[in-house]
Amino acid sequence: MPKLIICADDYGISPGVGRAIRTLVARGRVSATGCMTTMPHWPAEAPMLADLRDRADVGLHLTLTDHRPLGAMPKLAPHGRLPPLGRLMALALARRLDADELTAEIERQLDAFERAMGVPPDFLDGHHHVHQLPSVREAIATVYDRRLRQHGTYVRYCDEPLSRLAGVGVAPVRAAVISTLGRGWSRLGQSRAIPGNCGFRGVRNFAEPTFAALFPRFLLGLNDGALLMCHPGIVDSELERVETVTRPREDEFRYLSSDACAAALAAAGVSVSRFFCP
Repeated sequence: MPKLIICADDYGISPGVGRAIRTLVARGRVSATGCMTTMPHWPAEAPMLADLRDRADVGLHLTLTDHRPLGAMPKLAPHGRLPPLGRLMALALARRLDADELTAEIERQLDAFERAMGVPPDFLDGHHHVHQLPSVREAIATVYDRRLRQHGTYVRYCDEPLSRLAGVGVAPVRAAVISTLGRGWSRLGQSRAIPGNCGFRGVRNFAEPTFAALFPRFLLGLNDGALLMCHPGIVDSELERVETVTRPREDEFRYLSSDACAAALAAAGVSVSRFFCP
């Protein structure tokens, strides 16, 4: 029976998202959640995860797009706001990101996680998959050796063979782009013996059909130890203020809470698991 990490992204972005994720962790439908420590609600939301630490991995969802950094970044965020993803990607691919500035912000976001949780993160990934971009990935690898290796922190690898993505058939172009961009990060991380998931699912276009239609397709041909990302939430005014993707989060939350989700997992012979090294 393949074991699957189901990881809910964006914990801390708003109280409604936090409530949804905690509900799913308590029900055993989500086994990991990535935290945005740059967000104003993070200090209040973090303690509410304390009673669930034995049920799910709690990680850092490194944030380098759209929101405010935790410290001054005069080159990347000269006006106090991080760039949109397209701009960050262009700078990264042109090797125009400042390594020292990136490293300092990664350290600050880790510090904010550790202040709130009392321990280093169980894993590290990136909002909008920024952790796998050139320069960002090298900065992460440097910080990993200094701060996270001893803890055994794992990372999210986003590459998946294109043949398998074609078999899943969900947002194939977007999934292929993310997978292709992820190969450099996988090569770097695996060369440094940084542990991580053994397969990646959950890429979707949020205008596509309901999560109920997509979820069984994400379970096709899974590796043992694969990770499926999701974005469940309850829409509140704070989420509407800071995010464009809102209502699809409630669709994901309803489905992941449902008996239909449990039936789909059972039919595919898949069990929800925390990270392990297969």
